[in-house]
Formats: sequence, C-alpha cells, structure tokens
Amino acid sequence: MSTANRGVNIGPPRFKIAVHSIVWLAKSGSILSSAMIASQVNSHATFMRRVMQSLATAGIVESKGGREGGYVLLKSADEITLGEIYEAVSTTTEELEVDMACGASALLDVELEKILQETEQRTIEYLRQYTITNVMERVEFFS
Repeated sequence: MSTANRGVNIGPPRFKIAVHSIVWLAKSGSILSSAMIASQVNSHATFMRRVMQSLATAGIVESKGGREGGYVLLKSADEITLGEIYEAVSTTTEELEVDMACGASALLDVELEKILQETEQRTIEYLRQYTITNVMERVEFFS
C-alpha cells in the first residue's frame, strides 16, 4: 500500500497550520493579517485567528490591532523551534485520575493515556531540535 499521497496526522491538528503560518511570517518579514496568512496556508481566517492566538499566548507572535494590523514574529526564525510551536497549539494535558471501582478497562485506558503522554513529550523534545529556519532551508520557496 502506497502512502505517498497520504498526509501524516501526528500531533494537534493546528500544528501544521501553525508551522506554515510562522514560515510565511518569517518569509514576509512584516505584519500579515489573519486573512492574508489564511490564504497562504489554505485555511479560514477565523480558524487562523484561533491558531495565532495560541501562538501569541506562547510569546511566538504578537498581534497588532487596527486597520494595518495583523501578526508579526516576536523572535527570529532561527529561535523558534517546532517543539515550541507544538506546545503552543496543543491542548493542556491534565493529571490522570481513575476510580479503582471502574475496573480493568478504565485502568487500561489510564495506562494507555500515560504512554501516549510520554510519547508526546518525546515528540516535543525531538521537535525542539528543528527551527523554522531549518524547515525553510529544506523547502525551496518560489517568489
């Protein structure tokens, strides 16, 4: 079975869009509106604003209001790691609790969740090795 045309869907759904957005901001070197970014990454402006809010909360981008407003990077592309972006757009993981009366099925779910959380932490550590600059160097952009 060929997997050449299938995308990889590991991590939060917003991760790829967030990376694409930051690449376009880095490439532009200026303020871009959510509508402008959305058109570049084939997304909707409303969804894009939610993604960008997560990135702003994490201190990766800054939101500028007003008629000429939009988003701008707060750091250079070589300072922003994929791990940092992943964490910014991930939902927060909470401590797992289980009622011992729930039985083996609930205990199994808790143990699987612990394994998946550990996997996610290792993924984030791995992604911290790559910056936006590294990603941009791997892709040939057209003017």
